[in-house]
Amino acid sequence: MKLAYHSITWGGVIGDPTGVTSIKDLYYRSAGTATDSFAPIQQAGYSGVEMFEGNLHDFSSNLGELQSRLSDHELDLVSVYTGGSFIYADALEDELHKVRSTAELAAAAGAGHLVLGGGAIRAKGIRDDDYKRLGGALDTVAEIAASNGLRACFHPHLGTIVQSPEQLQTVFAETGIGFCPDTAHLAAGGGDPAEAVRKYSDRLTLVHLKDYDSTSGRFLPLGDGELNFRDILDAVQEAHYDDWLVVELDYYDGDPTEAAQRSRQYLRGLGL
Repeated sequence: MKLAYHSITWGGVIGDPTGVTSIKDLYYRSAGTATDSFAPIQQAGYSGVEMFEGNLHDFSSNLGELQSRLSDHELDLVSVYTGGSFIYADALEDELHKVRSTAELAAAAGAGHLVLGGGAIRAKGIRDDDYKRLGGALDTVAEIAASNGLRACFHPHLGTIVQSPEQLQTVFAETGIGFCPDTAHLAAGGGDPAEAVRKYSDRLTLVHLKDYDSTSGRFLPLGDGELNFRDILDAVQEAHYDDWLVVELDYYDGDPTEAAQRSRQYLRGLGL
């Protein structure tokens, strides 16, 4: 398996304010320039990177510059993260427009995976048909990705209608999309990451690794929290998965480069 790192640690995640009034222009992005993360990611010992869609679209008129920077640091663009609410019928057309433009750009840039977050929580709570709406949208997204040579996968996330193991099971009953387990989000949602990997091993498309501390509720570099990564990686290997492992850390109080290095050192201790 190959190791990549998400550029999110350099700047965190923000959104585009234009998306408040124009859904098709609402992108996830890291603050600053995501390419600033390339050198430290390479130096920490990773060979790939995941980016947010907004940072990718910054290069829409000059993909050659992005590809040159990746090449300079011997990094593959592994995956691009996008998403949407995916439950509002009137908004879906514009959300899919955004996903389609992102998929086309990601494919042109050389990515192999499209990672999806989604499933809005309504002000009055979850409706019975929200999972069917989300599942239908995810199937459409998977078709869009496949038409561009990308593999689409769903990433369960806190703050959505897919947090708990039961919610994940409900949405997967409505869609055939691939699975991108995020170890920390699964644990924070009340699940066992290794168990989820084993249960949905036939969907395993990409893997996000980050640690978690349930007392503080914080995400942490690998080895600094309470997750059993030996069991998680055993589950991944049992699934005969041999693709990218993407280490991700949404925030870090210290130097983000140090966080990347600490996680890489921890994985070396596990034989990776």
